[in-house]
Amino acid sequence: MIGTSPLGSVDKALRALQRLGDAGAGGLALTKLAGDLGLNKASLHRTLSALRHRGFVEQDQNGNYRLGPAILAIADSHLRDESLRSLIHNALAGLCVKIGETCHLGVLTGEQVVYIDKVEPQRAIRIWSEIGWRNPALTTALGRAIMSQKFVDFESFAASFPNPVPKRTPNTRASLRQVWQELVDARKRGFAKEEQENELGITCMSVAILRGANVIAAISITAPAERMEIKRMTLLARKLRECIEPTLPPGLSLQKPAAGPKLARKAAAAR
Repeated sequence: MIGTSPLGSVDKALRALQRLGDAGAGGLALTKLAGDLGLNKASLHRTLSALRHRGFVEQDQNGNYRLGPAILAIADSHLRDESLRSLIHNALAGLCVKIGETCHLGVLTGEQVVYIDKVEPQRAIRIWSEIGWRNPALTTALGRAIMSQKFVDFESFAASFPNPVPKRTPNTRASLRQVWQELVDARKRGFAKEEQENELGITCMSVAILRGANVIAAISITAPAERMEIKRMTLLARKLRECIEPTLPPGLSLQKPAAGPKLARKAAAAR
């Protein structure tokens, strides 16, 4: 008796996972999924049962199948610090060459951002920072870009940052309300900024990296304040997207401007 091909079983499972990934959080009913894939419903049900047992798929209250926590955990693991750095480093280096300014890649850890990559141009005056360096998220463009995508209301934002805002320079925004206003503005303009708030004479702008709707990191551009007026920051944000976005793996994207009435109401409520 000839058994079922192991390769065929694996291929069926992978096709199901790919289609459920395309379907998103709403998932698909078994009949719809089988029809889309051109598979026998009973056979596909056995495959989904095995995937469900391992947590790779799950069923919602309506019985629809969707991706489960196990496969999302694999994606998160793949995009942790070192993997993310290796995926983006060449594009970050290309951005640095194109704009002639220092570029960082950072992630949010608690109330701090951690710099996991840095590329700097050959200049006589350099920005002091290093891989592994930490800074308060509230006072950095990197942290603000991430937080602008992570928090949608002031209350949850404030609950995650119970400590006072570190006063790094006289220009540092001194309260959570002031930082929140920058987060709202960052969502509208498509990038976050800090102007001499961590170090006098140095200004940064930053764009968040998203996996679906979840923010995982941010890229910043750092330069002397005299080269970082708002018009140039807007230009740098465009160049950053041009250099980085085409190189991102499937499923990753960059923060975009998101102006609209809802954000305007949030900004007014935060004042």
